[in-house]
Amino acid sequence: MRAISLSPEELERYDRQIGPGVLSVDGQERLKNASVLITRVGGMGGPAALNLTMAGVGRVIIAHGGKMISPDLNRQVLGSESVLGKPRAPDFGEYLRTMNRFVEVEVIGHEPDDADAAALAARCDLIISCPPTFEERLRLNRAAVQAGIPFIDAAQWGITGTLIVVKPGETACLKCLYPEPPPFEEFFPVIGAISSATGSLAALEAIKILSGSGKPLWGQMLTYDGYQGNVAKVKLSRRESCACCAGV
Repeated sequence: MRAISLSPEELERYDRQIGPGVLSVDGQERLKNASVLITRVGGMGGPAALNLTMAGVGRVIIAHGGKMISPDLNRQVLGSESVLGKPRAPDFGEYLRTMNRFVEVEVIGHEPDDADAAALAARCDLIISCPPTFEERLRLNRAAVQAGIPFIDAAQWGITGTLIVVKPGETACLKCLYPEPPPFEEFFPVIGAISSATGSLAALEAIKILSGSGKPLWGQMLTYDGYQGNVAKVKLSRRESCACCAGV
């Protein structure tokens, strides 16, 4: 990646996250020089995109189709009642731009298909996947594995959230865990707080990976059971016969 130095204004902006045990100046510059795709940017992807924007990731690409509906507002932190009945993505992008003038926000008003996902992965350093459907999640996983870039899958249901952090060629990918898309309930119940918590943790993993700080959850599934208040980590194993990552 091309080195980009931080301006005095940026150093002031990020002062509270630069220091021992947090980010180094070099780590902050790495964030500035990075591009991340987040799709979608609802309950989980919205907080993820917001946290990456505030943290100073140089280019934040968001992809989300459709119009805002009232049931979305229990969890979509980038939206508001003023957007009801209107396309979500442009409004989400404008909100993110108000949060950090040093960050480029690119908006895609639809969910990526196979070709889109591959093209986006080729110009990104990391993908955060937040779609509800397994078809979309596996598509993004495949694009990341083929491009050789880190992939973070965030999922939610009820009061439970999960994260999977993939390092192509070294750890299990999402398809190792789900060889075939399992049955899916489109309008599943969810509490907005678990969405925000899961999306924020996904952003934290991305910040660690991109900045070279901390210890990412490579090859692990993190689960937070909000109903019981339990946290669990499980090491995932690669499948030798995986149709996505075998041979990578």
